[in-house]
Amino acid sequence: MCSCFTLFIVLYLLNMPDESFGEMFTSMLSVNQAVSAERKLIDHLIIYIEHEAQRLEDIKRFFSRVTSLHDGIYNEPSDPIANPIAAFKLVKRLKSEWLNVVHSTEAEENIKVLREDYRRMESSLPKLEDLRGAAHGLMRLQDVYNLHVESLVRGHFQQISDPVDFYKLSVSDMLSGDDCFLVGKVAYDLEDYYHSVLWFEEAVRLFRGTEWSPENEGTLEDALDHLAFSHFKEIKNQLKTWITSPHRRCFFQADLNSKTGNISHALSLSRELLLHDPMNRRVHFNVEKYEKLLNENLPATSSGLTLKRPDGIYLRTRNAYEQLCQTKGSQPKHFENPSLFCDYFTNGSPALFLQPIRREIISLQPYVVLFHGFVTQAEAKNIRKYAMPGLRRSVVASGMNQATAEYRISKSAWLKESAHEVVGKLDQRITLVTGLNVQPPYAEYLQVVNYGIGGHYEPHFDHATSDSSPLYRLKTGNRVATIMIYLSPVQAGGSTAFIYANFSVPVVQNAALFWWNLHKNGQGNVDTLHAGCPVIVGNKWGMFKNKNFHKVTCTAVTNIVHPKIIILSSSTHSPLVQILFKFFSYVQHNRTYTEEWWKPLLYILYFDLYNGCQWLLFFNILQKILFCLHPKKETHKSLELF
Repeated sequence: MCSCFTLFIVLYLLNMPDESFGEMFTSMLSVNQAVSAERKLIDHLIIYIEHEAQRLEDIKRFFSRVTSLHDGIYNEPSDPIANPIAAFKLVKRLKSEWLNVVHSTEAEENIKVLREDYRRMESSLPKLEDLRGAAHGLMRLQDVYNLHVESLVRGHFQQISDPVDFYKLSVSDMLSGDDCFLVGKVAYDLEDYYHSVLWFEEAVRLFRGTEWSPENEGTLEDALDHLAFSHFKEIKNQLKTWITSPHRRCFFQADLNSKTGNISHALSLSRELLLHDPMNRRVHFNVEKYEKLLNENLPATSSGLTLKRPDGIYLRTRNAYEQLCQTKGSQPKHFENPSLFCDYFTNGSPALFLQPIRREIISLQPYVVLFHGFVTQAEAKNIRKYAMPGLRRSVVASGMNQATAEYRISKSAWLKESAHEVVGKLDQRITLVTGLNVQPPYAEYLQVVNYGIGGHYEPHFDHATSDSSPLYRLKTGNRVATIMIYLSPVQAGGSTAFIYANFSVPVVQNAALFWWNLHKNGQGNVDTLHAGCPVIVGNKWGMFKNKNFHKVTCTAVTNIVHPKIIILSSSTHSPLVQILFKFFSYVQHNRTYTEEWWKPLLYILYFDLYNGCQWLLFFNILQKILFCLHPKKETHKSLELF
């Protein structure tokens, strides 16, 4: 087929316990791997505890023996030291035994072994980047699904506008004060005071009245310090600074009860901090600064400042995207639109006559179809198995190069038919239901993607939108269509949201979602702007590629299609094939044609299709070549007959 008919294939895979590579937060597969790593650390810790318990037991025995002497013979009325044996033992204990107990290296040896075991496993453990990425994942879920931070801390997914759980876990886990502190610290380091205020507030609440644990990184003092300064920085960011002029100076103060931009609250937090750390000179300086700001003729009323989310890359479509992820968009209603229906689909293929596929028309503009039961459980398992070893951090187009990005959190791997038989079977099945040749170079290789913590892909196009894309170097042409195959369910989140079309499609196990990215004239369909919503609960696998634009010439079309017609013409004496062969030969050599050629040929092809002949592939090829070579309005109308 024409090189402009490149098929973009997406697979969603879930729940895979195996190995992956680096950047753990970008793949739930890697997170599952971390569970196994922690189990090994637990085994090492058990050994350490056993050795330490034995060491402490030896010390306890020494303690019991010495105290029994002092409670016994050393309390006798007679002089115990008069006994030379008792005297010798006393001298020996003080000179030797106490020395061995106090200066024993057994504790250091035990901890050294534990640290060595940890060091050997360190390469498979999360890095600082993973901790930050996991924290961003929680904040992403908080934003996209409008989740209440306090409920999220308690292990519930409740929206701010609705106290009912967005999704209820069978087994929930709560966040500690230190957990909240680290999430807030990630936002704080990025000067994202909107999130830092919310998470530090929870950290302070949980730290109050609890004892510090040695495994914690943060303390109540740390949380108070960061929360107070976050409040101050947020008001500074919103109001910028003092507004001065030769005749007037004014400063807008937020309300005392405001959640942010509240200098009074920053002052009270700083004063509370001084109760725990009265010698902290920096906090004393901050208190003086806040008091000065409050005393400089500030208005008594509030300017109504509230927490302001930081702007994102896709700010223009953010509200629509987030509402669709929350399934608040206008979902397709088949009972209201007779053009949307479900049926058993064969696409005119004999291979599907005995077992047609269940087709659900989701949308007509853009044209989106869901094929139910597209793959079997065994096929899904094999694809997951083959993809796991090759998973790497997913990239996006960055000029002429590729780079990782925060708006795409996943890992991906490529699968080729030559290496995996199941891939070839899927390619054949895709061809049957779509009529498209998905064999390279007419389609890209299958790319499997596993999403990470709060993994997502923000609004994007699959088709070409820029002439500078790396896709040009592949010479595969623009992406005319996308098919996404879901290989297992996602418990919550992970829908595919079509932003401008205003509907979203949830993950359906073993189903395939298909849509056309281009119009008939080869131009991109803006209504296909879509996004992968963040996964709340589940282990979602998916694939996304760079979106590039490649204008295919008619010469390229005929050069690619013509050899196929030659092969077909040599294997059959069908008059239709012979006519097609002559037509393509004429087009390739003359690059032009007259209406006397193309109209009769189209109608011959039309009636042949109606009589049950399987020439759909030839019809698609012919239709596109005619459109490329002769894009007249009357030609468009004729083509639309088919």
